[in-house]
Amino acid sequence: MTVAFVFPGQGSQTVGMGKALADDFPAAKAVFDEVDAALSAKLSTTIFEGPIETLTLTENAQPALMAVSLATFRVLQSETGLDLARDAKFVAGHSLGEYSALAAAGTFSISDAARLLRTRGQAMQKAVPAGVGAMAALIGLDFDAAAAVAAEAAQGQVCQAANDNGGGQVVVSGDKAAVERAVDIAKGKGAKRAMLLQVSAPFHCALMQPAADVMADALSKVQVNRPAVPVVANVAASPLSEPGDIVKSLVAQVTGTVRWRECVAYMASQGVTKFYEVGAGKVLAGLNKRIAEGATTTSIGTPDDVAAFKAGRNG
Repeated sequence: MTVAFVFPGQGSQTVGMGKALADDFPAAKAVFDEVDAALSAKLSTTIFEGPIETLTLTENAQPALMAVSLATFRVLQSETGLDLARDAKFVAGHSLGEYSALAAAGTFSISDAARLLRTRGQAMQKAVPAGVGAMAALIGLDFDAAAAVAAEAAQGQVCQAANDNGGGQVVVSGDKAAVERAVDIAKGKGAKRAMLLQVSAPFHCALMQPAADVMADALSKVQVNRPAVPVVANVAASPLSEPGDIVKSLVAQVTGTVRWRECVAYMASQGVTKFYEVGAGKVLAGLNKRIAEGATTTSIGTPDDVAAFKAGRNG
């Protein structure tokens, strides 16, 4: 059995996520304390108590989801003896989850990951004025068909495939009018469903270039180490280990497509049969099931999940 650890992205956040781990395990509480200190703010209070509107703000949701993933991961290490270099072949994460994956693999410190994600969230929010951009989910079209819809809808504006989530689920992003055209065109091309998403900005498209510039500057100022195992990067859908390549990939990721379907398919092609989703929610478990037939994804985010993982290792 070959293993990969994967880390969720925005949309998986819920009020109270990670609280039971922080209550039960000092290793988890230490992560939340470290993130609070790094941000000079009590993000943990927002994570544990809400309100959801504050937690969902991009500048909060991004470091919050990383904090929960790393708290969970540190508990796995302390409670089960997990050693990433020994026990896994790859790490990967969906959008902001790539930072979680890299922090788990030792590329970034938790403090630097928290500050980078706070900066990323703020920069992505500021890149496009409210109401100018939009994102839409196209369900039932494969990636090439969805990309063709986006190209047809652009008409001189920005409209591009932002997320290739697998299982016929592609998200397009860009100027609001162009994305609205894409919804109409997709319905005419046989999409089962096409609908605008409730998002605060048009992520992973060319409109995010100002945020990419901010991240290039921010990443140039932090320590970047080789990961304990390769990260299968969103924009490359292939494994990276060199710090310079990782930084370039993270900058490109702000405006580029999250190629999640190809990332998971690549890991499966390299013999991965067991994915562990570390942190909040079960979104990646649902996506991976449709991409890698025969592989399993187990979500770990609660004390019970940790106990089951431990029992499985000891069994």
